[in-house]
Amino acid sequence: MKKSDLIIVRGAGDLATVTIHRLKKSGFRLLVLETDHPAAIRRQVALSEAVYSKSACVEGVEAVRVEDEKQMIDAWKNGKVPVMVDPTGESIASMQPKVVVDAILAKRNLGTNKNMAPLTIALGPGFIAGVDVDVVIETKRGHNLGRVIREGSAYPNTGIPGIIGGYGVERVIHAPADGILKNKSKIGDIVEKGQVIAVIEASDKENESAADIKKTEVIATIDGLLRGLIRDNYPVTKGFKIADIDPRKEELANCFTISDKARCIAGSVLEVICETLG
Repeated sequence: MKKSDLIIVRGAGDLATVTIHRLKKSGFRLLVLETDHPAAIRRQVALSEAVYSKSACVEGVEAVRVEDEKQMIDAWKNGKVPVMVDPTGESIASMQPKVVVDAILAKRNLGTNKNMAPLTIALGPGFIAGVDVDVVIETKRGHNLGRVIREGSAYPNTGIPGIIGGYGVERVIHAPADGILKNKSKIGDIVEKGQVIAVIEASDKENESAADIKKTEVIATIDGLLRGLIRDNYPVTKGFKIADIDPRKEELANCFTISDKARCIAGSVLEVICETLG
């Protein structure tokens, strides 16, 4: 494989971003495919923000939104990573990449298959190595985090977040109702248990006046640092993950820098590419 050969990464959330970052820093040519309304929680370290703001930068790697092949080439010439809205991966066939990395982390396969490229890699559960893709990378915290799986699957999704500072389920907040999220706090704020960090507005369909808009409060579940919060005005459904609190209040830099978990996963992706196609 040559450094000029194309690698396509599906997804640009916080974990996907670190894979993009590692491959870009290693000199590979990349194209990132995203949905038109990304829902990253840790937005400060997610290149998916380029879909909304046209550009995003994480630890020295800048991504820019592109609409066509010409803009993609211009992004490469300028040393940037192109991000294209293509949630179904329709452009993959025409681009003929050497590698496709499914980093959507939807906990299920949204259409990636072995025929998309000579090497296909998927992050996390929802894929069978050797059947759906060539390689699966374990994303569950613990002894096997980052393990390269060439036969079988990653651990199934448990729905239980990893433990940070002694907290697991408690540190992740889900939407208590359907509606439009209106943030009262921002990423990097120190919050207290019981504090209102956002409200969800759901208007009465029969009466759209402001007085009839139902507002449901989103409450901080523990004391800590607000490490992740979905975008203001994002439409959410009940149970949708919308925020993440880090109980380690002193770790402000964690909101804006790549995590240890993400670096481990990205290193495994790079290893597979170099080993398989090097």
